[in-house]
Amino acid sequence: MTRPLILGLTGSIGMGKSAVAAMFEAHGVPVFDADAQVRAMQGRGGSVLGAIEAAFPGTTGPEGVDRGKLGALVFGNREELARLEAIMHPAVAQRRAAFLAENSAAPIIVFDIPLLFEKGGAGGVDNVVVVSAPHPVQRGRVLAREGMTEEKFEQILALQTPDEEKRARADHVIDTGQSLAETEAEVAALIAQLKNGLESERPSPA
Repeated sequence: MTRPLILGLTGSIGMGKSAVAAMFEAHGVPVFDADAQVRAMQGRGGSVLGAIEAAFPGTTGPEGVDRGKLGALVFGNREELARLEAIMHPAVAQRRAAFLAENSAAPIIVFDIPLLFEKGGAGGVDNVVVVSAPHPVQRGRVLAREGMTEEKFEQILALQTPDEEKRARADHVIDTGQSLAETEAEVAALIAQLKNGLESERPSPA
């Protein structure tokens, strides 16, 4: 039994990964959004709230996880972050497996994973697609976000695999430093290329 070709979609902060993920979806490619799953599981009535409250007392409430309180405990603290990841990673993996089962008939699916390289997830996908833009474009996008500072931006970049390395390790790079229409054309061309490759790999009927 064949399974879909799994694309791992990743990119550093401000590179436009969410926009590219939406483009894949618009072309009928199912997308598993790891961040959205985390938000759902940590939100009101979320499945991991009990485990998080037990590990980090006082960080959850009626609306779910208090991101400010939890972030203050884990940001920059490797030990505490590892405790949180030990709760979240298995939960996300379970949802990812369910997503794969639900979309087993699709030719291609996308796992949208921001920290694909940082957390060693590249081995769990067939092809890696990196979303990239020139540094001035990235910087402008990120600093336009509410509450963002140069210092915070530099801290985040320091935790992420450099864009140059990501591009070097990618199977495919999508450029978001151009117009949206041009980026969308790149996504459409990549989907067509991959589907053609899958067709050519299928054995001919006897």
